[in-house]
Amino acid sequence: MALEVDILGVAKIIAIANQKGGTGKTTTALNLGVYLAIMGKKVLLVDIDPQGNATQGLGIKPENLATHVYHALMGKVSGADIKRSSGIFGYDLLPAAADLAGATVELVDLPEREFKLKSLLESFVDEYDYILIDCPPSLGLLTINGFVAANEILVPVQCEFFSIQGLNQLMGTISLMKDNLGTDINILGALITLYDKRSATHRNIAKDLRRNFDGRVFDTIIPRNSALASAPAKGQTIFQTDPESQGAAAYKQLAEEIVRIHGGIENPIVSTEEIEGTIDTD
Repeated sequence: MALEVDILGVAKIIAIANQKGGTGKTTTALNLGVYLAIMGKKVLLVDIDPQGNATQGLGIKPENLATHVYHALMGKVSGADIKRSSGIFGYDLLPAAADLAGATVELVDLPEREFKLKSLLESFVDEYDYILIDCPPSLGLLTINGFVAANEILVPVQCEFFSIQGLNQLMGTISLMKDNLGTDINILGALITLYDKRSATHRNIAKDLRRNFDGRVFDTIIPRNSALASAPAKGQTIFQTDPESQGAAAYKQLAEEIVRIHGGIENPIVSTEEIEGTIDTD
């Protein structure tokens, strides 16, 4: 994908979103994060989906959390109070739980309601190289908060008609936000996910995506892969469960592509022992 970006500030803040569910959004957030960390980048994953799938995917049970993103968004605790280590060197998490659904109601009457997440993340921008925001599969207030906080949006797109339609609608939403909220956010790229190269339909839709969104589709394609599907149930990333799988290779390639877009160095600068070392966050 031929694309150059100019990001102000230290952390590159990327919202990972598609209003349609089942596109590999959380899988992408989890595994892009780990491979960026392997490349020596310090990464913060922010879960703003009330389902808490990204939180569970890093081995943290949402029901056991006394505080999480909801409490930080509502100003009851600081972001530092809720931060957790993923157990992987350089990879941290702001977790979510079901209570976060209440924020969609409580935020409605608050001033600058669309900017709550942006304010929360301001304390982290000098601490991390990448902040990844796993958004809910909708265009509600939480997702709008994710967009306002981010510099760029990464859109996982499954090779089916409705996913492409969702991408068009998402781009319309971004245009409206720029006009009404004065945000400066762009599409980093559409990521083809759950791809089956044996399917003529998948091949044709991938070709249409590249033609219709020229320069905005990643070179990397994420295959349909059983190892990717099973890893979150174990509370681990694909790097931990099956680093030799096709899914792992694809997310490694995606991380390299994103770092290259941002003008960084692709080679890992930390050892495997450091990456796998668990950090005690208590």
